[in-house]
Amino acid sequence: MTKQVRFASVLLAAICFALPTLAQNSGEAIYKQRCAMCHGPDGLAGTPTAKMMKVESFKAPSIVKESDAELIATTKKGKGKMPEFGTKLSDSQIKEVIAYVRTLQKK
Repeated sequence: MTKQVRFASVLLAAICFALPTLAQNSGEAIYKQRCAMCHGPDGLAGTPTAKMMKVESFKAPSIVKESDAELIATTKKGKGKMPEFGTKLSDSQIKEVIAYVRTLQKK
């Protein structure tokens, strides 16, 4: 019985330590999986696809000044050649991606 309690305690502690890391990186992971192909890993739109489709860098003043709500709406509904992601990602996933995009703008 004590081995089971000890195992459960260790498992619970591991989960508690891992959850913040997983949650913190989920926006980054989604970005890398769904967005980096066009926007680039650094958000600077330096990929061949971005150049072909005339994607703006996330550091462009016009993008930086957009509110989170505007970026969320664009991500959900799409804009220009950008497809909509509102049916592919949850609201919380989209918010996490936008939060990650904001970190790219500061680098």
